[in-house]
Amino acid sequence: MTTPPAGLRERKKQATRAALREAALRLAVERGPDQVRVEDIAEAAGVSPRTYNNYFASREQAIVSAVTADREARIAAAVAARPTGTRLADAVTEAVVEQYAYAGDRELRALLLITTRPTLLDAFLDASADIEPPLTTVLAERLGDTESPTARVLAASVAAAVRIALESWLQPIGTPEATDSPGTAGLVVVSGSLADQLQAALTPLAPAFDAAERRP
Repeated sequence: MTTPPAGLRERKKQATRAALREAALRLAVERGPDQVRVEDIAEAAGVSPRTYNNYFASREQAIVSAVTADREARIAAAVAARPTGTRLADAVTEAVVEQYAYAGDRELRALLLITTRPTLLDAFLDASADIEPPLTTVLAERLGDTESPTARVLAASVAAAVRIALESWLQPIGTPEATDSPGTAGLVVVSGSLADQLQAALTPLAPAFDAAERRP
């Protein structure tokens, strides 16, 4: 059997991932997330459950991926595309705010679904960690430093700041116990501007970015 070229294989993988996450979101909207099984998502996407497990670890991850899909790559690409001479802290902040705070109607409807289920909300918050790998690569290239851990530390800090901003923005309501953690609340409402929350969470990282840029 002839092996497909690497580029074709990658496109097929991307198409399969897209089909799975779109099927997951559609079924979750139609039936409710609790009534969707991995087998249902796989069947709707035209693949086997085994193939599904090569792409997503849970149904929650697949559903959330329909909202967060490729966002981390777009953030890294946006930072890389900023003109030479742009302050790195500003480039990162602008890229993050642009990709997180200005969602379309489809993303907002999906987010409404996510905020009604604690397991989906937890998966949504956990997805912020996916920012780290692609952003590390871009920062290392921008800083001209692929040897030290500086780029990775900065990227991990950005991911943590984004999660903190999201947790502040998605405020749980209900019992006093539920307010301790967005992941334990049965109902969540947005609080204030996400763009403002992101700006506030990322601002403390600016001195670290500036120091990294000043290093010879």
